[in-house]
Amino acid sequence: MGIIERIKEIEAEMARTQKNKATEYHLGQLKAKIAKLRTQLLEPPKGSSGAGEGFEVTKFGHGRVALIGFPSVGKSTLLTMLTGTHSEAASYEFTTLTCIPGIIHYNDTKIQLLDLPGIIEGASEGKGRGRQVIAVAKSSDLVLMVLDASKSEGHRQILTKELEAVGLRLNKRPPQIYFKKKKTGGISFNSTLPLTHVDEKLCYQILHEYKIHNAEVLFREDATVDDLIDVIEGNRKYIKCVYVYNKIDVIGIDDVDKLARQPNSVVISCNLKLNLDRLLSKMWEEMGLVRVYTKPQGQQPDFSDPVVLSADRGGCTVEDFCNHIHRNLLKDVKYVLVWGTSARHYPQHCGLSQSLQDEDVVQIVKKKEKEEGGRGRFKSHSTAPARISDREKKAPLKT
Repeated sequence: MGIIERIKEIEAEMARTQKNKATEYHLGQLKAKIAKLRTQLLEPPKGSSGAGEGFEVTKFGHGRVALIGFPSVGKSTLLTMLTGTHSEAASYEFTTLTCIPGIIHYNDTKIQLLDLPGIIEGASEGKGRGRQVIAVAKSSDLVLMVLDASKSEGHRQILTKELEAVGLRLNKRPPQIYFKKKKTGGISFNSTLPLTHVDEKLCYQILHEYKIHNAEVLFREDATVDDLIDVIEGNRKYIKCVYVYNKIDVIGIDDVDKLARQPNSVVISCNLKLNLDRLLSKMWEEMGLVRVYTKPQGQQPDFSDPVVLSADRGGCTVEDFCNHIHRNLLKDVKYVLVWGTSARHYPQHCGLSQSLQDEDVVQIVKKKEKEEGGRGRFKSHSTAPARISDREKKAPLKT
């Protein structure tokens, strides 16, 4: 029996099992088995040489956004309108067969936008080259899930389920669970608050399913069984997602209002060019890019070319800003002057741990090089060689 058949068999058993206090341990074990099998499904087959054919393109710009959705929902048209890069669009499905990159120039930054082929139900099992598409989405900073506003709401659940099956967690944060394997000592289970979803017995059963018999587990929040499995697996990617509803020009205004009020959702129409500016501002807000302008000593700030930082790519502190300019700059920093919304007064003397905000101005003051032994007549020692034999001998006088 193959891995996919075993997964379907366990899912069928979970669907048959009633959910109550008596069966929660059994269901927890079944969830752990499915997670293990899905991890095996993502691993390359044994004996395969090198990497398979994929869609991966070189990272460019200050951020990466991936377009994901069913075929013929308007992904290629959206890429063409936002970036100017031509991506073929037609009235039949699977027009786009490979990854097409484009660049959005917005707020003095460059954001890479990737048009990926449409994915179908069963993409997590490899149907329609779904695994390659989802692998590119894992490497992006933001996912734009493009949906057809005229179709049923079930499409959003199907796509979310396919992405979660391969370890992508949309609009979630990592669970506050500390987990560490040990060599000896058994399983240590602790929590800082009362737990309602997981108890010590269920945690032991899940760890034994993974053949882990010595570990330390600490719950800092009331997490679920799925959160515990995600922490044990350790290969989950937590990524932000914006749901983009296209083709709003073919539905009524009440439906548009209902879709627009959903969390993390934007309604647009590529055909009539409606609300594209709101989509760009939502992308900027979700990516959390921070522009920092440099100011040389005694000169005006340079507002033409900002240094772009983000929490996902390194961080937004003064230390990250210095490392972005040059990795050896940190050794020479004496202090930093900051103007902007992150400063309490202008200018503020800051250390390396200061968090920077969008459109701050930073001036780095470097340490002065000390001259050894003082200067001029205050020199503590002469520059002549210490030993007489090392001194330069004068030429004999001519007589």
